[in-house]
Amino acid sequence: MPQGWEWLIIFAIMLLLFGKRLPEVGRSLGKGITEFRKGVKSVYDEVDGDPTKPRPASPASDPRSLPQQGPGIAPAAPATSESAQA
Repeated sequence: MPQGWEWLIIFAIMLLLFGKRLPEVGRSLGKGITEFRKGVKSVYDEVDGDPTKPRPASPASDPRSLPQQGPGIAPAAPATSESAQA
């Protein structure tokens, strides 16, 4: 593990190599941390939310979003007694 002077030398080399890009890297790192915190907060809010409060229905459970039987779609034919005896 690097000691005091070794860290200073590593930092100086990194500053020489990436000095021009540091503001951009810092900005993108800050945005990433902000988005991560928002995501964590939304998960905590969802878990700690009021259990008596109804949640919005998902699109899959909405009956209006289910496919309707159109004129070209026929329902399955029920089994007849002849096919059941065979």
